[in-house]
Amino acid sequence: MSDIYEIEAEKLIVAIAEELKKNPDFKIPEWAYFVKTGISKSRPPVDREWWYKRAASILRQAYTRGIIGVNRLRTKYGSKQNRGVRPKKFKKASGKNIRVILQQAEKAGFLEKFKGTKRTGRRLTPQGREFLEKIASKFR
Repeated sequence: MSDIYEIEAEKLIVAIAEELKKNPDFKIPEWAYFVKTGISKSRPPVDREWWYKRAASILRQAYTRGIIGVNRLRTKYGSKQNRGVRPKKFKKASGKNIRVILQQAEKAGFLEKFKGTKRTGRRLTPQGREFLEKIASKFR
């Protein structure tokens, strides 16, 4: 069985996104075609299937990092804002997109809320771990 850490992230994310398209719990909201993914972006994503790729990336992050939260993911998906003549400045990504994807993954049974003594957030369920490992095994 292939290990998720050994597979090239870009190829794995595309494969996970294709599987998520088949899942009825993952639907692109109507507003998602018109919103930017962060304050540092000037336009919405060009790719019409960006929602599934972001969801796949978030699931992969949950697998590799363990516990994830909206704020950490906002920092991970953030970018530098072009401020004209002034120097570029890092800005976090939009939280609404990430939050809705996490809620959809919870509804699908891939993630669950976790409240520990030091960290809170969401983590993969055994069903979510099995889902990702099944896709990773195709890359042998």
